[in-house]
Amino acid sequence: MIEVGAAVPDLAGTIQDGSTLRLRDLRGRHVALYFYPKDNTAGCTRQAQDLRDLHAELTRAGCVVVGVSRDSVASHRRFAEKQALPFALVADTEETWCRAFDVIHEKTLYGRRYLGVVRSTFLIAPDGTLAAAWRNVKVPGHAAAVLDQLANA
Repeated sequence: MIEVGAAVPDLAGTIQDGSTLRLRDLRGRHVALYFYPKDNTAGCTRQAQDLRDLHAELTRAGCVVVGVSRDSVASHRRFAEKQALPFALVADTEETWCRAFDVIHEKTLYGRRYLGVVRSTFLIAPDGTLAAAWRNVKVPGHAAAVLDQLANA
């Protein structure tokens, strides 16, 4: 697990337009890296919409928003288009990003246990270190909390 103050690994992944996003290319800016379970589900859609709606303010605060889930590039493309998302979504189909940030844990749904992505957000500082971490995120008010954290960074 990456602790606050530690260097974030230099990860690379394919985003919804088919290009490659590398964390090292985002140095010099804050990065709000958010992990979510699945495209087009209620909570994940609301979270993406909230970040979309605050995107201009987050950008003015010097922050780049990047979403990550285990969905495919095609799924991300459809989700981003449907929700008019102005930020990148990494298709972490091999779970490299999820495992680096330790967001895959056992969950229970209707009595069935499975491994799933725990909704989490990580704020990466311009120098590439972890500035803040939110695990087990509850969607309402979370995007605003990230913006508030940036104001104090």
